[in-house]
Amino acid sequence: MRDIPGAADLTAIALTGLRKRFAAGGTVALDDVSLEVRAGEIFGIVGRSGAGKSTLIRTVNLLERPDAGGISVLGQDMLALDDAGLRAARRGIGMVFQHFNLHTRRTVAENVAFPLEIAGLSRAERRARVDEILPLVGLEGKRDAWPAQLSGGQKQRVGIARALASRPGILLCDEATSALDPETTQEILALIRGLRDRLDLTVLLITHELGVVKAICERVAVMEAGRISEQGRVFDVFTQPEQATTRHFVSEVVGHSVPAATIARLPEPGPGEVRQLAQVIFAGPNSTRAVVSEASRDFGIDINIVSGRIDEIAGEPFGVMALAAYGPEEKVRAAFDWMRGLGLTVQELSA
Repeated sequence: MRDIPGAADLTAIALTGLRKRFAAGGTVALDDVSLEVRAGEIFGIVGRSGAGKSTLIRTVNLLERPDAGGISVLGQDMLALDDAGLRAARRGIGMVFQHFNLHTRRTVAENVAFPLEIAGLSRAERRARVDEILPLVGLEGKRDAWPAQLSGGQKQRVGIARALASRPGILLCDEATSALDPETTQEILALIRGLRDRLDLTVLLITHELGVVKAICERVAVMEAGRISEQGRVFDVFTQPEQATTRHFVSEVVGHSVPAATIARLPEPGPGEVRQLAQVIFAGPNSTRAVVSEASRDFGIDINIVSGRIDEIAGEPFGVMALAAYGPEEKVRAAFDWMRGLGLTVQELSA
């Protein structure tokens, strides 16, 4: 696991050695999970169904109480709080749910005001806060609308407004975009990012959608079978995964398969030559360097670009290409080793 640098005094959420088992002798949901989320960042937890990510995020506000371990949120030991202290602490932790969880018999304004009503704020105070927050989520014209009159994206905006009603410092997002179409998902992610910047929030989100992590998160933890298998900067984890599970999991984001029909159309190597296919990920300071032409010239080999694409992960550009190199075997290997020496990721493929 990567060593994640960072100052301890900027930690917003610290989870230490969490363990959780459902039913005696049943499923282990969390198995010695430790995680730190820095103040002001958007941190993603990604994993397949059953990996334990929903259980993990629900331990932050003690909707799930772990069997063992420690939970610190904004400097408070959550497990040491009594009922009154826990209620107060939860007002500083907003939560957005996958299926919105709106009260169907309450208007948009009444849904947003509901946690403030529970907290005992006066009608005037609730109204003032609703008036303040609805424009932040783009719903100033929907104050008196009913949930049935809203689109999925609008319903989630209500959910976000409700989560922010008590001015929390932490926002937990439990598969907040899973029920939305791709275009609406991007709108909601942009909204969450903008609210983080405007309201100085720390955001912890879980998802099984790699595109969500790729678009919005700065760091990510990959979960498998109740454990964190890898964590780090999104760009690093996605482009240079260390664990086999992570490599398989992120292949749809950074992978680039070459159709068999394309390979079949490639020229055969000449006498004394080999043909070696390779996937090369261009990232870091050499991502814009003319690596293919340099290698071809300096090592005296031919390199065909079979296919490729340019993309962006966590705001950083990267490219992935499938190359076919022709020449003496030792020169082809030397060229790919040279690319590796530049910090590029080179994975040789079978022809």
